[in-house]
Amino acid sequence: MRHAHVMTRIAITGSKGRMGQALINCAAKFPELQVTVQIDKGDDLTAVIEKCDVVIDFSFHDTTAGFAELCAKHKKALVIGTTGHSEADKSAITNLQSAIPIVWSSNYSTGVNTLFWLTRKAAEILGPAFDLEVVEMHHRLKKDAPSGTAKSLAEILASVRKQQLEEVVRHGREGIVGERTSTEIGMHAIRGGDVVGDHTVIFANNGERLELTHKASSRDTFANGALRAALWVAKQKPGIYNMQDVLGLK
Repeated sequence: MRHAHVMTRIAITGSKGRMGQALINCAAKFPELQVTVQIDKGDDLTAVIEKCDVVIDFSFHDTTAGFAELCAKHKKALVIGTTGHSEADKSAITNLQSAIPIVWSSNYSTGVNTLFWLTRKAAEILGPAFDLEVVEMHHRLKKDAPSGTAKSLAEILASVRKQQLEEVVRHGREGIVGERTSTEIGMHAIRGGDVVGDHTVIFANNGERLELTHKASSRDTFANGALRAALWVAKQKPGIYNMQDVLGLK
């Protein structure tokens, strides 16, 4: 192969899962990418990590930190697609940012990253008078709630208002909860069927309401974004990046 040197070799963890399968199928359409490693539960990444340049992790949040440490040790770039990490895992991964380049995004779809950008703009333009609510719906098999993407949307809203999300987030409502406060950010997770991922940010005021919605109907949108991120991160200096960096939306 004459062009072997320009190939980016990728390892896919969680290769038997819904996202793993989408990544393998979509990678075939990227001439500059080669899937050299596929691992799932029970497989040992240590044995095969030298066969790749970038690890794309769509396994399970419990295993990400271990994969990240392995990547740092072997100087391999990392794309993190799992969500729902514990605070301890998050800081363990963050501590590796001086060793390797990591793309860490709650969502790899170009459309959702456009939604992130628009959400920030809308919050800045509309100001504090609007009530903010985030609604997400996913398939019945999703394990964490709310989705990592919904959390990212709420974090964007909180950061525009200079709030700490943990202090203002309101998950669902039940009983005599009293009037809605002007500072809270509502968060609602709906589960059912085979929904790939729907996210809506609602800005509600007296007399008008603005809703920004993104609906994913195929996992390929995430897979293609993560593969694009893998190509990009292979050429970066150590640090933590997100999909906004990959797409040049910063």
